[in-house]
Amino acid sequence: MNYFLSPTKGKMSFEGVVLDILNFMKEEPKMKYKLIIGTDSGNGDYLTKKSDFVTAIVIHKVGKGGRYFWQKTKKGEISTLRNRIYQEATLSLDLAQGLLKKLRNHAGNKWSSYDLEIHVDIGKGGPTREMIKEVVGMIEGNGFSAKIKPQAYGASSIAHKHA
Repeated sequence: MNYFLSPTKGKMSFEGVVLDILNFMKEEPKMKYKLIIGTDSGNGDYLTKKSDFVTAIVIHKVGKGGRYFWQKTKKGEISTLRNRIYQEATLSLDLAQGLLKKLRNHAGNKWSSYDLEIHVDIGKGGPTREMIKEVVGMIEGNGFSAKIKPQAYGASSIAHKHA
């Protein structure tokens, strides 16, 4: 899928998503906004080797809702939880880097990596707890803020809804 889907706008190009995010923020420029990216790969049964990944971009107008866009990516067979989590994190990182580049092209240096959070579908209570340090370290090492469950709603709720 080389396009994104929006519950409000339908099928959109990546460029269309970027412009919609900027226009959404122009509506109330004094509000605080969070830009969130999260990826999920399904219902938790990682042994099924299902290889569909959903990545969501969320623009959250803090205290007043937001919008989101999602994209499905098919990957080859991935049979371990560790590889699946790393693939999710890598898809989010790649999209975050591309999104910031596009936003900077349109809005100058207003956007920095500190304005963007990457939500990872891992947490302290499940089988992914042993991966927290390494996955969060990978994301933070690329200059982004990382959120894990239960704060990782971009991955565990929004992307999961479409996975």
